Amino acid sequence: MSTAATPVRSRWESQRSFDELGRPLRDLTFCVVDLETTGGSAAGGSMITEIGAVKVCGGEVLGEFQTLVNPHTAIPPFIAVLTGISNSMVATAPPIESALPAFLEFAAGSVLVAHNAPFDIGFLQHFNEQQGRVWPRFEVLDTAKLARRVITRDDAPNCKLSSLAQLFGATTTPNHRALADARATVDVLHGLMERLGGLGVHTLEELQTFSSRVTTAQRKKRHLAEGLPHAPGVYLFRDDRARVLYVGTSKDLRTRVRSYFTASETRSRMGEMVGLATEVTGIECATPLEASVRELRLIAEHKPRYNRRSRNPEKAHFLKLTREPWPRLSLVKRVLDDDADYLGPFSSKKTAERCLSALHDAFPIRQCNDRLPIEPSRSACVLAEMDRCVAPCDGSTDASAYSELVAQLRESLLRNPDDVVATINERMDRLAADERFEEAAVHRDRLSGFLRAAAHTQRLSALTRCPEVVAALREDAGQWEVHVVRFGRLAAAGVIPSGADASIWVEQLRSSAETVRPAPGPTPAATAEESEQVLRWLERDGVRLVDVDGEWTCPVGGAGRHLALHDAVNRSRDSLVPFDERRALTLLHRPVR
Repeated sequence: MSTAATPVRSRWESQRSFDELGRPLRDLTFCVVDLETTGGSAAGGSMITEIGAVKVCGGEVLGEFQTLVNPHTAIPPFIAVLTGISNSMVATAPPIESALPAFLEFAAGSVLVAHNAPFDIGFLQHFNEQQGRVWPRFEVLDTAKLARRVITRDDAPNCKLSSLAQLFGATTTPNHRALADARATVDVLHGLMERLGGLGVHTLEELQTFSSRVTTAQRKKRHLAEGLPHAPGVYLFRDDRARVLYVGTSKDLRTRVRSYFTASETRSRMGEMVGLATEVTGIECATPLEASVRELRLIAEHKPRYNRRSRNPEKAHFLKLTREPWPRLSLVKRVLDDDADYLGPFSSKKTAERCLSALHDAFPIRQCNDRLPIEPSRSACVLAEMDRCVAPCDGSTDASAYSELVAQLRESLLRNPDDVVATINERMDRLAADERFEEAAVHRDRLSGFLRAAAHTQRLSALTRCPEVVAALREDAGQWEVHVVRFGRLAAAGVIPSGADASIWVEQLRSSAETVRPAPGPTPAATAEESEQVLRWLERDGVRLVDVDGEWTCPVGGAGRHLALHDAVNRSRDSLVPFDERRALTLLHRPVR
């Protein structure tokens, strides 16, 4: 009996065909996970307090996983307010040594999904390594990253999980509890997949490479970068009427601008901007710091429609502790040369108001706007009846006691915020114990806003008080870049040429630097953002101070001590993802005007 030969594909041919076809999303099992933690950094000692996960395939839920985790450490009050998880709730929960293996068994064979995946997966990997285990070879999807590709501002104001859950009609509202947030993320994942399906994305491979797509129109404009040098500086995209559309900075102008016309540029807004652009001009700079500063100044000057940040540095807010017989706190838009104490600048009025409330919580000074006479002459307001004001208006306090209270407030503003921190932490503890988490969250936000503003003001003021700071940093190529900073403003920048006498060259740079006049209060002679860029450069490892005119010091007991934990948590738990890719701010020859 004879048999017909059956063609047999080689193993290599089968694998190639599989890769080309891809794995259909409808056939894959996804494990959507969310964590709650005691802080923002596992490496910094933060612990997991809850794990929640949902396993889905083809739009159907296959199973759920949830467990509280005993962190064996106290949960900070503001974390308890955020999550609703208290120390008593986790006291009898399993430790991470038991919870993590159980979760990994549940998730085995799945594609891991999380909203802001580097945070959640990073925590899991940290404790997995700490337990001496080999991390399973999970593929990972980040719904926050996917949302940046397909969600526009017409769809949602941002890419927070809460905003996306509302957009896609999630059946569960995110509430900073792990399982609820995981369930909401499942609905967001399915909503994103539905949108991506309309764009021809049907496999995991297509989903992973979707961010590499650019339009043909973008590619055709590569010639706009041809005239730019391979040098650090600032670039400006202009339209057919020479209007500036976008300002950016790079260590290599030509390479960076070319990236806008290739697969490495995936931001939808940038694609729109490139479509309008007819010209790109470059401005060479001596150092990256100069380029960064020049970028800020050009954005403020031209206010390009496609730059999100730094377009309106003049729209800042400050808190002012007035100088009058009965001082008060006031929200203002300008810093005057009036010997008052200022806190700021704040990027939004809402943040400034939160900070103002935090200070009023801790120091019951008057909140009325009237100018009081030295002697009291009227009845107290309702705030006095609520013990929220010492009521100088009706004589409840004398000038001496009021001055002492104001002195304590000034100390908290300028040097040591411990009184504010202690008062608000005590209030949050009481509210959390009574499970009044929403009220406690208000105080948490006020404290965070105050600490951030106080630390910012203290750092800026320390620099802007100095008439001149000259500093140098050795470049990778071995040459020294030098910056002259006057009252917080970059006045000159350059690189010492090979073979030049360093001291003579630095003196020449100083003599040619921009003349800068001091500005009142904490306001720098430049913008606050520019001086922050300068500060970051000055604080880099390897920077050497050549000369300092004045005292450049920050209070040892300043707000920065308390801010580190608050900032770490806010960065990690804030799932707001901008529609633009955020470039790391590069820290920025001649006076820059």
